[in-house]
Amino acid sequence: MAQEQHGVVARRDLLEIGFSPSAIEHRIHSGRLHPIARGVYAVGWPLSSRRQQWMAAVLAGGEGACLSHRSAGAFWKIAEHRPGPISISVRRHCDLHRPDLHIHVRCRLLRHNVVVSDGIPVTAPAQTLLDLATELSPSQLERAVNEADKHDLIDPENLRTALSAFAGQPGVRALRTLLDRQTFRLSDTELEVLFRPIAASAGLPVPLTKDMVNGFEVDFYWPDLRLVVETDGWRYHRTASAQTRDALRDQTHTASGLVPLRFSHYQVKYEPQHVLRILARTATNLRR
Repeated sequence: MAQEQHGVVARRDLLEIGFSPSAIEHRIHSGRLHPIARGVYAVGWPLSSRRQQWMAAVLAGGEGACLSHRSAGAFWKIAEHRPGPISISVRRHCDLHRPDLHIHVRCRLLRHNVVVSDGIPVTAPAQTLLDLATELSPSQLERAVNEADKHDLIDPENLRTALSAFAGQPGVRALRTLLDRQTFRLSDTELEVLFRPIAASAGLPVPLTKDMVNGFEVDFYWPDLRLVVETDGWRYHRTASAQTRDALRDQTHTASGLVPLRFSHYQVKYEPQHVLRILARTATNLRR
């Protein structure tokens, strides 16, 4: 069958390629077609694979339907598959109601934000991440962004740029906040100005800064406590060599009897109470 995808076909496609209603009914009665939704059939045998279920859901949604939200996340392998209704988006007004489908009516979903991959219409990666931002926790969303990067679907810098085209849509704020947190960076002077009062509030004396310790330049160092604090201006796409160098730095300090701590620039500026708590507890333990 010319319009078959993943063993699933729509009645409208069968009619378009010349099948008569009686020929379709004959194939249903003979077991060559298995009805799985109104006007949607599995070919040869009942549904068995997840991709067949996704294709059937999109076909059941009719013209302009596509896989979206968590189901699109599972399709792109950036979000965990969950049993339950399949999420689809429909770019038209419709009154379709089915317990096995979670239907989002989205007349403003632009055509270029939907792609056909492996024969299945699905929201493009940027749109999928935007939709996931309305449903996932911050940690789950961060994992989805990282998975999209890992699978070469879209990198965070391009995702940040793409967000300008989605201004005002749900999910933009959560996604932009995540990206800003991961890429935020202070200058050395700003960092020191903000970090010193936090350390003082934690009961720590004035630290040495930019001192050489174990062959590495460290951001803040308390020799009496044997405490080293590094502050990272985290960036996506950190090279493997940079990650290895940071791991070697921490391992070397730990092996020499020091306690290394890492905070991001974002934490220092926007989450000072968290930094304060960790510093205070660490200092208390070290003094003991």
